[in-house]
Amino acid sequence: MAAIAGAGVSMTSMIEPFISAPAAGKRVGIIGLDTSHAVAFTKTLNAEAASADYLGYKVVAAYPKGSLDIKSSVDRVPGYTEEVKKLGVEIVGSVEELIKKVDVVLLETNDGRLHLQQAIPVLKAGKRLFIDKPIAASLADASKIFKASEQYKTPVFSSSSLRYITGIDDVLSGKLGKVVGAQTYSPSVLEPTHPDFFWYGIHGVEMLFTVMGTGCKSVSRVHTADTDVVTGVWEDGRVGTFRGTRSGKKDYGCTVFGEKSTVTLTQFKGYDPLLKHIIDFFDTGVVPVDPKETLEICAFMEAADVSKKTGMAVSMESVFKKAK
Repeated sequence: MAAIAGAGVSMTSMIEPFISAPAAGKRVGIIGLDTSHAVAFTKTLNAEAASADYLGYKVVAAYPKGSLDIKSSVDRVPGYTEEVKKLGVEIVGSVEELIKKVDVVLLETNDGRLHLQQAIPVLKAGKRLFIDKPIAASLADASKIFKASEQYKTPVFSSSSLRYITGIDDVLSGKLGKVVGAQTYSPSVLEPTHPDFFWYGIHGVEMLFTVMGTGCKSVSRVHTADTDVVTGVWEDGRVGTFRGTRSGKKDYGCTVFGEKSTVTLTQFKGYDPLLKHIIDFFDTGVVPVDPKETLEICAFMEAADVSKKTGMAVSMESVFKKAK
């Protein structure tokens, strides 16, 4: 399918600034045009003066189908499809067709329930794969994705863009000393087809694990119509808290308590910091987020749902056992 079709105007001249042919191995494909992330990534990579940080990678093809039944996602597909076509992206009719045209893949489908079935053929074909949040709509499916990655010897990673909020590098480099605790917050809109935090609260949960690391032992949750407060206790006694909001101003942030000082991070500057890590991953095959951490994030969110139902603290071990 042609990227743009029209009569009486040279379409080549209209889109040429965006479609300089990528070098071998640098053709990016997108699965799912039901999220603004897909458009944002394409605009950055396919810009006429794309930053050297992106190493010449270009989006060349996209399979638009995302969620089949989440109306807010389905309604976005036609508009986002037109936007990426204007950036020189070919629209294809299946995941299998996409795989033949690209070297690496951004799985952007907004609906985590589809990620496992969409990821398998990509991994089987040996194409390095980034899966946008959530990695899946369950811990069980996330585990299957990583097992497929191992089986087909093809690396995969998933992350929220909030993992790279401004200032977090100082925390991770040890400038605060050991992190002794953290409080994160983000909007937490609920979507009936997904466990509560998998849909949107994952942004704040991802920040929490970025600064606290793995090792969460138990999870407890306080839930109201407007707010969730989820507390995790780590194996070494540290405590981390996530606050998910559904009313009031929609802010993202993180307060980190360190041995040397306490800092609050509130400057989220969009998707480009995440995209830089994605491109480095595509280029090297080195996974920037340990699968163990991603699985623990999923277990934390599932444990929070169990705690919501029971009103009690839930062990992470019990959630992992159930998923198996």
